[in-house]
Amino acid sequence: MEQTGQEESGEGRPGRKKSALAVPCLDPGAALLFVINASAGAQVIDAKRGVIEAALAARGRKGELLVCGPGDLPQVAAEAAAAAVARATAVIAVGGDGSLNTVAQAAHGAGCAMGVIPYGTFNYFARTHGIPTDPAAAARLLLDAHPLPVQVAAINDRVFLVNASLGIYPELLQDREAYKARFGRSRWVAFVAACATLLRAQRRLRLHIEMGDTVRDVQTLTLFVGNNRLQLQQFGAEPEDTLAGTPGDGSMAALMLRPIGTLSMIWLMLHGAMGRLGEAAGVESFEFHRMLVKPTLAPGRKKVVVAFDGEVTRMRSPIDIRVLDQPLYLLQPSGAAGTADTADAPRTAA
Repeated sequence: MEQTGQEESGEGRPGRKKSALAVPCLDPGAALLFVINASAGAQVIDAKRGVIEAALAARGRKGELLVCGPGDLPQVAAEAAAAAVARATAVIAVGGDGSLNTVAQAAHGAGCAMGVIPYGTFNYFARTHGIPTDPAAAARLLLDAHPLPVQVAAINDRVFLVNASLGIYPELLQDREAYKARFGRSRWVAFVAACATLLRAQRRLRLHIEMGDTVRDVQTLTLFVGNNRLQLQQFGAEPEDTLAGTPGDGSMAALMLRPIGTLSMIWLMLHGAMGRLGEAAGVESFEFHRMLVKPTLAPGRKKVVVAFDGEVTRMRSPIDIRVLDQPLYLLQPSGAAGTADTADAPRTAA
């Protein structure tokens, strides 16, 4: 790990409820702490460093660049978040969805302000909250932004910003990474990988779902949970308003895909590509605040494959998915909360 300056160690717990948490105070004279995932390679790291240093120099601000490998990212993010609290500054996530999630996990647990310089493929989180998808513009915005509360969710003990899922969607993400390794990063590569995954989808999930007094037993190919209204709108799968607020701002949305045949799956993919997934037969969507999911597992198995914000892992059943009471304090331009800059073209990077 490469770093400048010193950090104080500390570790917050994701999803820890804090009553009446105060808005983090920021000292404009304190150095901002930039957490950068080094997995993208030296040239990309140098480019990111140049963007950040140019923005800081133009405004006479100080910053510390914490560059680390993927394996060290959780620890570095936790240490940076603890240091940000102690120094009245903010921790800045520089990277794609996975890096943003790791830093958000630490910032939410510590209660510090967090900023974002996006380098992802779709950048739903940044765009939803009025953060430019151009890294240089995002870096400049940070220097005048203010911490504003945004909704975050949790799947068991892990915070997520955009989405979480069980079933075929985690498989889709794993296939997409394999396709990217062979053919590069682009939306078309992601689309082809998704088609390949969906067309061979046969495995059914048997789920026992509890939402308050509502109890259901369902069979589905996937359970997809959205905490980001922009992503749901682009899918064409935003549910009807049945709860106070909207997905990402008061509630979450769940999508379930019932088992269907190959021809129906092709028709479903066309609906998804046209942003009309909600009109397709076999797709159910609904809003919720908290959902307990108990998958039927093979004898001896206690964990199920899940995905959140593009990361895939295994979690012990039951799966508890909920809107968290404690918000994440995100550096945003004044009045930007809940907006989405759809004019910016998403960038592709590690």
